Amino acid sequence: MRGKFITLEGVDGAGKSTHLGWLVNYLRTQGRTVVQTREPGGTPLGEKLRELLLHEPMHLETEALLMFAARREHLELLIKPAVARGDWVVCDRFTDASFAYQGGGRGLSMEKIARLETWVQEGFQPDLTLLFDLPVDIAAGRMAGAARQLDRFEREKADFHERVRATYLARAAQMPARVKVIDSRQTPEQ
Repeated sequence: MRGKFITLEGVDGAGKSTHLGWLVNYLRTQGRTVVQTREPGGTPLGEKLRELLLHEPMHLETEALLMFAARREHLELLIKPAVARGDWVVCDRFTDASFAYQGGGRGLSMEKIARLETWVQEGFQPDLTLLFDLPVDIAAGRMAGAARQLDRFEREKADFHERVRATYLARAAQMPARVKVIDSRQTPEQ
């Protein structure tokens, strides 16, 4: 039996990380074998690319290409094999983030991102995406309280994050069967 692929998305500070652990534990209590992963990352090469992507300045198209290079490795070495053996994969970010951050936030052509998606994923998509939605000002307040150094995406100005959020919400409207929007202004328990 084929497993499931679930992704969590949202602007930085929306609560993905908080809910990721809860979801993984919940699925395990339901008897599922669960693989928890993240993007960029998830493989040894992906984690090296993550460090570059989060901390090194680079050309916009280089950023997109590296994201999709890490994604291809992630798909082939971890995600597809796990789903094929019947495991459930829960991933912190996937291709919706490329559309939101490189497309909406940075302004890369959505057509270019779509071509990369087609080439790299060959039609493979999440079974379910949970989009944690939160107004940017509230998300920024949460990030300000972070006990770590912010990466180069998290340090972007509010208008960047507004474009990211708008792109996420537009994608959710385009794909309501896959993308479920969750109001992250609620408490984690809600």
